[in-house]
Amino acid sequence: MTVKRSLIRRTTALAAAATAALVLAACGGKADSGSTSHGGGHDGAASASAKPSAPASAGQAQAANNSADTAFAKGMIPHHRQAVEMADLAATRAGSAEVKELAAEIKKAQDPEIKTLSGWLTAWGEQVPAADAAQGGHGGHSMSGMMTGEEMDQLTKASGKAFDTAFLDLMVKHHEGAVAMAKTERSDGKYQPAKDMAAAIISSQSDEITRMNKLLGKN
Repeated sequence: MTVKRSLIRRTTALAAAATAALVLAACGGKADSGSTSHGGGHDGAASASAKPSAPASAGQAQAANNSADTAFAKGMIPHHRQAVEMADLAATRAGSAEVKELAAEIKKAQDPEIKTLSGWLTAWGEQVPAADAAQGGHGGHSMSGMMTGEEMDQLTKASGKAFDTAFLDLMVKHHEGAVAMAKTERSDGKYQPAKDMAAAIISSQSDEITRMNKLLGKN
């Protein structure tokens, strides 16, 4: 019985020693693995590889636009501002509900574009045209379709059917000028968001020209 108990104790001790050895080996493997993770340079390599991307992105941003994009933004801001000014007059002076509706749509479309164009110029380090540049023709601007000071005065004094006719005639000309500017941006510009806006202007304002000519009885 004594020999048997001794054998059992020895077997138990050996088993415990083997288990302890396995545990120590496992812990040692995890520790090595952890030290490799923290000190092996993986995180350092990742952060090192991330650093060069910043100047690359900055370089891409600087090269994203060209002079045609800048000219488009600087020209379209006062052009849009004048259209919005005309649309504001229509809200109280137009006699036709269709003209009032059209004017509201023009303002709704062009107000956000003014903000977007201004943001691009700021990002490019360019000056945003002053608010009085919206006066266009009587500010000395030669952009296609812009109203002169005299035309704006006449529109301001008109009301009812006379306003509707003057508004539609002037806005057709105004839109044709914007479409011409947008076509130049599409062919000469480099900044893709500006080229996309130009395409949208060509499409929407061409449709509105057709619509206004119908209201004038020209189609």
